[in-house]
Amino acid sequence: MRISSLRLQLLAWVVLPLAGLATVNLWTSHGNALATADLVTDRMLVGSARAIAEQVAMDDGVLYATIPPAALEMFDTGDRDRVYYRVETAGGRLLTGYPDLPKATQRDSIEASYRDHRLRLLTLSQAVIGAGADSPIKVTVGVTLAGHDAMVKRLWLGAFAQQLALVAIAGLFVLLGLRRGLAPLIRLRDAVRSPSRSELDPVEVPGAQSEIRPLIDALNAYMARVRAQMAAQRRFIANAAHQLRTPLALLSTQASYALRETAADQRQEALVALQASSGRLARLAEQLLTLSRAEPGSRRPRADRIDLTEAARQVLEAHASRAIERDIDLGLEETGPVPVIGDGTMLREMIVNLVDNALRYSKPGGSVTVKLAAVGSEAQLTVTDEGPGIPPEEREHVFERFYRIPGSSEEGSGLGLAIVHEVVENAGGSVALGDAAAGGLKVEVRLPLNGS
Repeated sequence: MRISSLRLQLLAWVVLPLAGLATVNLWTSHGNALATADLVTDRMLVGSARAIAEQVAMDDGVLYATIPPAALEMFDTGDRDRVYYRVETAGGRLLTGYPDLPKATQRDSIEASYRDHRLRLLTLSQAVIGAGADSPIKVTVGVTLAGHDAMVKRLWLGAFAQQLALVAIAGLFVLLGLRRGLAPLIRLRDAVRSPSRSELDPVEVPGAQSEIRPLIDALNAYMARVRAQMAAQRRFIANAAHQLRTPLALLSTQASYALRETAADQRQEALVALQASSGRLARLAEQLLTLSRAEPGSRRPRADRIDLTEAARQVLEAHASRAIERDIDLGLEETGPVPVIGDGTMLREMIVNLVDNALRYSKPGGSVTVKLAAVGSEAQLTVTDEGPGIPPEEREHVFERFYRIPGSSEEGSGLGLAIVHEVVENAGGSVALGDAAAGGLKVEVRLPLNGS
């Protein structure tokens, strides 16, 4: 099961490895406890065997073995262990004890089964003065493992309790540290969710660590972008409402005039004007929609492979009748396909707005030329006309939405070049304005060339 809490995840990453280390330590502690119990038991066996061997002596030429009580009582640890012993001469003659007791390696303890009990045994050799061939004697002492196992258990449980306490204390300190360390995140959450926040103002979290500061900065930068987009949308709606108000009022006036007129020719004139106004209004609505689609984030990014030459040819064919009506020479200069990658619909709208502006501002009898070429790694689109041009001091402003050059007599919405600017920027290109050779305007668009 996946843990969704950051606090629990951090706690798990700290405590679980610590618990794993404690488990390894417990395993080694069990080995240490077993070695300690073996050492203590062997020392007791050596002490018991030496106490018995010291009581073996010659009396009137006879070898006697006496078992001192202290040699057996040293194993009385309260665990009810049984002690077995055997004393024999060098030739193997039994002096006292249990004759069937297993033999142990000299001075090395062993474990063996005896009378349904597990024993730990040890054999000690010691010389006896005057014993002759019976010397040295061998004393074997064995003890059951109840006390030995109890010692291992006590030592291991003590180590286990210590390790458990260390893990618990470490977990407690980690929780306290996480509570203090995550406090800035909690304050950040509270600041973002605060009911008093009605605006997307920057969030400040005093005492935030250097690891959390980038998150706060990124959140503030994101809110700044959202504020900018919201402000742009409010300006766009206000400007669009302002721009639509005049054409709608004009339509209403022209419709009322046509309804009042009784003369056929005057009514026809009013209807023609009404049709022209509705066309301009439709064009304005189309440009508003195009500009809205050109906004960053308003559409899913597309990567169409577009031939700008073919797109320009289609646009010019669509505008040919308008150019003929105004006696404008509309031409295309190209040397072949110019492929680019981008949103095909928006790139065609860019060319439409460039050609529409050029035809709108060119005088009858003039010319509009669209030129396409691949220059290095860039696609270059140039549209020139023989209109009045744009003064250099105004060229930075004409890309703003709804901006009109003061004193301009031509009808327009001020959206054409704004649309071109948005589309070109989204495609990773650039647009520049200059003077045409014939004194009109030259618009030069550069886009990344698709070389594949």
